[in-house]
This record gives sequence, structure tokens and C-alpha cells, in this order.
Amino acid sequence: MLSIFVRILLYMIENGKTRANEIRSLFVLPELVSHHLDKRPNIPAVTEYDAAQQRWVTLTFKELYDRSVMWAKAFTAANLKKGDRVAMLLPNSIEAVCFDQGALLVGLVPVPLHIIDTPDNCAYILQDSGTKVLVTLNHARWHAIEKAAGPNGLPDLQTVVFINDEDEDNGKVKGISLQNWLSSGKEVSELPPLPKQEDLACLVYTSGTTGKPKGVMLTHENIMSDISSLLYNIAPEPTDSWLSFLPLSHTFERTTTYYIGLGMGNQVTFSRGITRLVDDLKTVKPSILMSVPRVYEKVNAKIQERLKTKSLFARKFFTGAIESGWRKFCKENGLGGEGPRFMDKILEPLYEKFVRQNIKSQFGGRVRVAVSGGAAINPEVIKTFIGLGLPIYQGYGMTETSPIISVNKIGNNDPLTVGQILPGIQAKLGEKDELLVRGPQIMRGYWNRKEDTAKAITEDGWLSTGDQADILPNRYLRIKGRIKEIIVTSNGEKVPPVDIEQLIETDPLFAQVMLIGDNRPFISALVVLNKDEWKRLAVTLELDPNSPDSLSKKAVQQALLRRMKAAAKGAPQYGIPRAVTATLDPWTIENGALTPTLKIKRRILNKKFEKEIESMYTDFGKNKDN
Repeated sequence: MLSIFVRILLYMIENGKTRANEIRSLFVLPELVSHHLDKRPNIPAVTEYDAAQQRWVTLTFKELYDRSVMWAKAFTAANLKKGDRVAMLLPNSIEAVCFDQGALLVGLVPVPLHIIDTPDNCAYILQDSGTKVLVTLNHARWHAIEKAAGPNGLPDLQTVVFINDEDEDNGKVKGISLQNWLSSGKEVSELPPLPKQEDLACLVYTSGTTGKPKGVMLTHENIMSDISSLLYNIAPEPTDSWLSFLPLSHTFERTTTYYIGLGMGNQVTFSRGITRLVDDLKTVKPSILMSVPRVYEKVNAKIQERLKTKSLFARKFFTGAIESGWRKFCKENGLGGEGPRFMDKILEPLYEKFVRQNIKSQFGGRVRVAVSGGAAINPEVIKTFIGLGLPIYQGYGMTETSPIISVNKIGNNDPLTVGQILPGIQAKLGEKDELLVRGPQIMRGYWNRKEDTAKAITEDGWLSTGDQADILPNRYLRIKGRIKEIIVTSNGEKVPPVDIEQLIETDPLFAQVMLIGDNRPFISALVVLNKDEWKRLAVTLELDPNSPDSLSKKAVQQALLRRMKAAAKGAPQYGIPRAVTATLDPWTIENGALTPTLKIKRRILNKKFEKEIESMYTDFGKNKDN
């Protein structure tokens, strides 16, 4: 072990580059935690809120490793062998990390389940993966999955570990409390050897927008190579801290906040949940934040709604702060434009004090890197936050690529792109400008799906992403849309729906939007309205907001179309909806309309609203009130 003096000296000269180089010398995921034991065992690693004690609790890297070894010993005592699958259905927590690290230490393959997923989907994944051990919160969660599994049950499942419940033995599957599970490994004196680079590191099931989810096989080499490449674009400093609120079942969160955060020796704090996120941001004060566009867009919608109540001067001052910050950002990142104006420099202290500090404080006040991934973000939203001093970096990837393919770079951030393609990843365009990628980050294939794997990856290793793209100078990447989602009207116009849907959703009236129009003469829309905003609109139209008939009134239809046109003013005219069907019932995971990663299941919604969609075209131009 190094002396205390040497440790202090090393810590003083460390920076993001030295820590990144440490990671590049590692081979498998468990080393992301264990490599700190010699140099910095007692710095904070993971933090969560303990509801029972009503306080935040933290484990150091040494404590985290020791707890993970307890899990590893329990797995070993259960006679699990290298390559066996073990599943986790837990919220983000210290125990979730210890489960994952413990499994990886002994060469097992973690199968992360979405905590908000349906029992049916969970049962399917457990069956398909042949999972032998499931870790979940309580009996109720397990019973729902067991029921959903049907008469065939889960033949490979041997044990269910309950974090918050006692032992339960129904004769088929052994149910055991966390305490008893960990105690079962006390007699294990030696662990199996670490896995190899080519071994599976996880089996992550895609959300399944068009059918049953597929298990993506990612190796240690896949994920470690993606981490190593990503650190060339965004390298955390030793003093950085992270707040984790995206589910750890999401590969984006696993690779970044979890693996990179801990690998770099940063403190990772787990949020108490999306409902407490605002409070947690202010309490934790993270410097690095991983999020999906929906979070930024919701915050922006609230900002815009509050602005409506302010004076004309306050609104213009707010807009001035955004425009001034945006001009400064463009100059600093070599994006052209006019650059800062003379008045910008004079007003900058006022913008900072009265506008930017207030917005930045909503995120804790310390965020220096905020990455947006998982879907495209509205350009106006990203401009707003950048102008207000919150540096958002767009990235792009997919589960099959471990997951990051590109991300914008500190000092070279172009928000109209998803950043530079990472070093080590080859990219080219195929038919219909489909992005094809190749490199060490590419998955081994889909679990038990040779045909699907062959369709996705060519014999010489090129993966079809399914996205239309432009590869720009300096390997910057612009994504134009999902090939299978692009709408082609009967007039031949091509409409990427997500871009326009996002524009429309900047109006707080529209909670959810899905465009229709494939092989149709024009674009129409299915929309879910925000109930509070709908009540306000109904009052202005002198209609009863509680009457189901009100939504179909011609005055409402016209008002909705006007609002959509105004929100999507930057989009081409042929992409603006000319007919609309509105509902107040949200699309959720539970009713089958959304994937666990909150993507719209377009095929499902098309079928569910088949009659309404047809009537939007057959009744177009008719007076519905008559």
C-alpha cells in the first residue's frame, strides 16, 4: 500500500487526463472500482438517501468493494458458474451497484430490468435470458412477475433475493432476504478468477418499439473501449460529482454515470426519484449530469410558462440574456455568427445576477457538463439552456454500440450535431443515408437471435443503426431521423416526425404528440393534452372541459391546429398537422403506448386510434359540430 504522503502527492497532481489514462490501462469492468484501492481507497464513491435514518449515507471505494465482494461470495455459494445470467429489478441505489459489481467479479452476466417495466415484459426477459437469480425489492414485485410468467413459469430461475422483505419459499423458486443471501457466502474463502475481455459483461434488452425486446450481448471489451474513447471528448476531473437519476437499466446511464463516474474516482449520488429530482439537484449540487431531452424540455416548458406572467420588460431582458449568452458560446466554440455585441459586455453582470444564476441554481449551481442523449433534443431548448449558462452536450448512440457513438467535445460543442464520432469507431453512409458503424464497441449480437444479428451486422462487422445521418467535416455527426419512422406522404414529401413533435411539445398544452401521414395526402396528429392547460383553453372557448364532447368541437380543433402551427413555425409547411385528434388520457408504459425508455410505440398507437385516424382524413374539411 502507498504511504499517506505519496497518496496526497499523487492526488495533488492528478487531473482528468491522468485518471483517464488509468482507465485505459484496465481490461474488465470490476477493475473500475478495484483499481482505486491502492491509490484512493477512502474517498467517497456512492451516496444515497436512507429513508429509515432520514439522512444521506456514503460508501468509500474500499467499503463499496467490500460490499461487492459479499455479493460475489453469495453468488459463488449458490454454485453459479461463469456466464450464468443474474437479473436486477431495482431502483438506482448502492445495492444495485454492489449486485452488479459482485456479479461481474465472478464472471456472471447481469441482466438489468427497467424498474418501471411491466410484469409481462420482465417475465419475458427472465424467460428469454434463462436468468438463474433475480434481485428485486419485495414479494409483491416478484408475485406480479411470477403471475405474468404463466403456466410455463420461469424454469431456469432458482432464487429471488428480496431487498426489503423476508424469506419466502413456495417450493418452486427459493425466496431469500438480502441479509440471509449475503450471509450465505460467509464460508467462501476464494473467488473465481476475474472475467476476460471477451466475456459477456451484460445482457441489456432493447425497449422493443416494434415487437418483443431483444437481448443485446455486450462484452467487457465493448464497454471498456467505449469508455476509453468517450474520455477523449469529455473527461471528468477528480473533483467532479454526479447525480444519477436515469435508470441503471439504461445503457447510457450505466456506461457514463456508473462506470465512468466511479472509474474516474468521482462521487456518484443516487437521486431519490424523479419526483424529488429538483430537491436532489439543489442538495447534491452535481457538476456532471446525464439526462434525456424530456427532462430539459419539461424544465424549459415551466420556464416559458412562468415568463408569460412577467412584464414585457422582464421577458425582453430574459430573451436578451439568452441571445447574449448564445453569441458568446458561438464565438468560444468556433460556430461563426456575429459574436458578442458591445451591449452584451455591459449587460453581462446583470444577466448573470438576475437571470442565469437563478436558472443555474435550479440544477444545483455547479453543473459544468450536461449531456443529453437517448433521443434528439429540440434546438430551441438547447439554445435556451446554453444561452443561460448550462452547457449541454448532445450525444448519440444505441444499446448495440455500448452505447455511445458520438458526443460533442468540451471547447468544440456544435449543438446542431450530436458531436464528433468517437476515436476508434469507423462510420460511413449506406442506402438512404443510413449510418453504418464498425469498431470494438459493437455488440457481439442479439441473445439467441442469429437471424436478427445477421440482419444488423454484416459479415465484415458493419452495424446498421437504422438512422439517417450526415457525416460532416471533422467527423461531426448529424442525425436526420429513424428510417422506419420517417413519414412519406402520398405527395412524396418526407417528414421526420420526431423533430416536429418536439417543436409542438414546447407548447405546454401538448403533453405528448405523434404525427400521422404515411401514404396520406397531408400530416395529421394524435395529441395528449395537459389537463390544466386544457381547462384554461376550454374556458376561453366557453366549453365544459369535463365534457368528452368538447375535445371534438370545431373551435377546439382550430385552436389546437393554430397552437401547433405556432409552436412548429420553423418546420416546413408540409410537415405541419392539418388535422388533429386530442385525448386527455396519457400514453404510458402500463397501457402499452410507451417503451420503458419512454419512446412512443407508433405501431401500437396507430392500431389503437385506427378509427380516429381514418376519420381525420375522410372528414377533413367537414363541420363536425353539425
